Amino acid sequence: MKASYQKYILNFKNASGTSRGVLNTKETWFLILEKEGKKGIGECGILRGLSTDDRPDYEEKLQWTCQNIQLGKDALWESLLEFPSIQFGIEMAFQSLESKDPFLLFPSEFTEGKKTISINGLIWMGEPSFMKQQIDEKLAKGFHCIKLKIGAIDFKKELELLEFIRANFDEKSIEIRVDANGAFTESEALNKLNQLSGYKLHSIEQPIGVQKYDSMSELCTKTPISIALDEELIGVYNYSDKEALLQKIKPQYIILKPSFIGGFRGTKEWIELAEKLQIGWWITSALESNIGLNAIAQWTFLQNNSMPQGLGTGGLYTNNFDCPLAVKNGQLQYNPNEDWNVNLK
Repeated sequence: MKASYQKYILNFKNASGTSRGVLNTKETWFLILEKEGKKGIGECGILRGLSTDDRPDYEEKLQWTCQNIQLGKDALWESLLEFPSIQFGIEMAFQSLESKDPFLLFPSEFTEGKKTISINGLIWMGEPSFMKQQIDEKLAKGFHCIKLKIGAIDFKKELELLEFIRANFDEKSIEIRVDANGAFTESEALNKLNQLSGYKLHSIEQPIGVQKYDSMSELCTKTPISIALDEELIGVYNYSDKEALLQKIKPQYIILKPSFIGGFRGTKEWIELAEKLQIGWWITSALESNIGLNAIAQWTFLQNNSMPQGLGTGGLYTNNFDCPLAVKNGQLQYNPNEDWNVNLK
């Protein structure tokens, strides 16, 4: 078996704002396996400044992975605990290589075009006029669940945006999720959650920063809005540590990004623990290209979760890959009659 990797820079159609700043590009890496005339492809997607494996030795670890590809998927996964995006790329590449079609990793009624995946529409931070424009576009496209990034502009303006939505759509018409990306301080968080609760929100992701376990646990007890952990899960590798974290904080939901938490195997561990502890969950992509998004979507469908998932990021880039995935009426669809257009060396 031969293994190689290739860097690819994705360009955003619009500068995309988060509480950590504005993104114009997204770096990703493709792991390519070749054996007996067949190819398999996996995506190792990192977000600079956020991924736990955003390290100076990242490319060096990719080289090591390619040089030791003969160890096989399981042994490599165990050796790459501190590089969850490479773990995901390994799992995906091996599954791709073993499949009849390198992009048909997990055949199902989804990949047959018979069923769809409900997703949320993502609203990026920016000026209120820009955010309102995005909201109008998502509602016009038939989304029934939208997710707003908050924490980067004035909080009062964010409340006005929520007021704008609720003035036109009640909670039965539109489910609103908000993502603070840890932007609130511990002292102000509960007050802000109380203010947000007036807008009938489904949930808020990561209201305060990570590893503030006592404060987050207290918030989850007192909150008027369901709290979902996201960044809190990043960098927690061992099963026992995962269980201890969930038992300590007792969140209402957890949000699972395979590229950040050890691929499908790591995600499955979190799901098992969440269901054991009666914690809700959903899966989201981490701004991968359509190649990674495709793998996550196919796997997600098999997990049988009817909640809207966070898989609507395929249209963000100017140089993404043509693929069978499409979003229609707030649903992610797979058209088996559409072809891929991927030109990698």
